[in-house]
Amino acid sequence: MNTPQHTLAAALHQARRIVVFTGAGMSAESGIATFRDKPDSLWAQFNTRQMATPQGWRENKQRVWAWYEGRRGAVMATQPNAGHAAIAQLAGTLQRLHGHEVQVDVVTQNVDNLHERAGSASVIHLHGSLFAPRCMACHRPGEFAPGEPDASLTELDPPRCQHCLGYLRPGVVWFGEDMPQDAFRQAEDLVDTCDAMLVVGTSGVVWPAAELPISAHNLGKFVAEINPTPSELAKYMRVQWPTSAAQGLPQLLNLLGTA
Repeated sequence: MNTPQHTLAAALHQARRIVVFTGAGMSAESGIATFRDKPDSLWAQFNTRQMATPQGWRENKQRVWAWYEGRRGAVMATQPNAGHAAIAQLAGTLQRLHGHEVQVDVVTQNVDNLHERAGSASVIHLHGSLFAPRCMACHRPGEFAPGEPDASLTELDPPRCQHCLGYLRPGVVWFGEDMPQDAFRQAEDLVDTCDAMLVVGTSGVVWPAAELPISAHNLGKFVAEINPTPSELAKYMRVQWPTSAAQGLPQLLNLLGTA
């Protein structure tokens, strides 16, 4: 049967190394607001310059820390959706079918750690994580204060670094900052060595992250998109399957078992 999902399933049956590249649409079905979907987007709810730039941090670090702690608390109250679970189960499903090892690596633009909570073992965060604070002064990893985040607070003193006593900052990439180079190099290496790439729930407009599916296409890899509507990357896709992550990925797992 020549449908997008059957073409995709056939390609995955031949693959031993798979990269799953995910964006905000992946987590939207868990109830996490995206940055670009008006009118309920995060950009519609806060001042980008105040909350997501180094300048905003310098102007009022207590306001910024409280806002990100509110986001972290909201994420902790959500659960991974069926799409996250399907990605975590993909390698095991293919291994049981074929009897050889299959590697599935997740490269995500999301900062919510839902892939890890769903059981994915190999996850690269291109834009950092809400759960990985670091020191603004010495850049070492830090630890949150005990207790659950309080989303009602509008200002909150950030914890201090246990090494240098500098202030901890949110572990996400702000506007005007470079993407973590180690993470991006690891992602590039995965693209170089993979057999297939799934692009799930991304608009494809954030650079340099969007370069990765294009690179996979240029290297001749099988690249497929799972997204309700075609993204900016659709022209680089071998397959465009118009469905959501939480609906399409479990269907794909079932199809793999019957294809």
